[in-house]
Amino acid sequence: MLFQIKSYLQFLWHSKNEHAVHSPFVFCLLTKCFYDKKSKPQYAVLKKYRNSLLANNTTIKVTDFGAGSKVFKSNTRVISKIAKTAGISSKRAELLFRITHYFQPDSILEIGTSLGLATAALSLGNLKAKITTLEGCPETAKIAQLQLQTFNYNNVASIVTTFNSYLEKRNSSVNTPTEHSGLNTEHFSLIYFDGNHSKKATLEYFELLLSTVTNETIWIFDDIHWSLEMEQAWKSIKSHPQVTVTIDTFQWGLVFFRREQPKEHFVIRV
Repeated sequence: MLFQIKSYLQFLWHSKNEHAVHSPFVFCLLTKCFYDKKSKPQYAVLKKYRNSLLANNTTIKVTDFGAGSKVFKSNTRVISKIAKTAGISSKRAELLFRITHYFQPDSILEIGTSLGLATAALSLGNLKAKITTLEGCPETAKIAQLQLQTFNYNNVASIVTTFNSYLEKRNSSVNTPTEHSGLNTEHFSLIYFDGNHSKKATLEYFELLLSTVTNETIWIFDDIHWSLEMEQAWKSIKSHPQVTVTIDTFQWGLVFFRREQPKEHFVIRV
């Protein structure tokens, strides 16, 4: 907790708003998307999805393949408490919806479904997008799948798998394509990384997915200031030669690969 407080104070010291941004691309993103304060009908749908989870007092046993939880001491957890403390916040879900709606990605990958709160925002952002969401815990994935079905998020394919297993299988299929694999032509316009919050895993996912990058790709990394390791991973990502524009919102790190953009890093208050 002390580490995150220190990181947040440093973030506040360095952060800016749209008035200090001289990149037309980033300025438009901030003014037309990040700082869009107009109410959206989709927000009510997201709230209803969240409230149904907050009212669910079922207990499940969570299988954690990641860096663990700073909130829960036991793997036996109540769904309502997971939704309240471990899921994406309402404000962040609305921002994720706006980002998806702004860029209109046609193919989305989510690494870490949890209860599907972020998945719902991604789906509502572009109902025509093909969304693949990965979750390692079977019990958590089951709840998310039921929720997504109940709310008719029909453009979401939920896969229960360890993240590395899926990504390595995907890369293997790309390198040795087969007639029936279906993976060798797959690309992702937007990837939301909210899985294993460790430096090693984050950088492994980054490298494994670089082959999917196009000029219009956007990646969003969650919890970039979660720990010293995650900050180190974020620093490595920013410095990668294929990365041009990055935006640090404290909670998220947004990554762009636009070749026409000069390499710039922005620290933005949201």
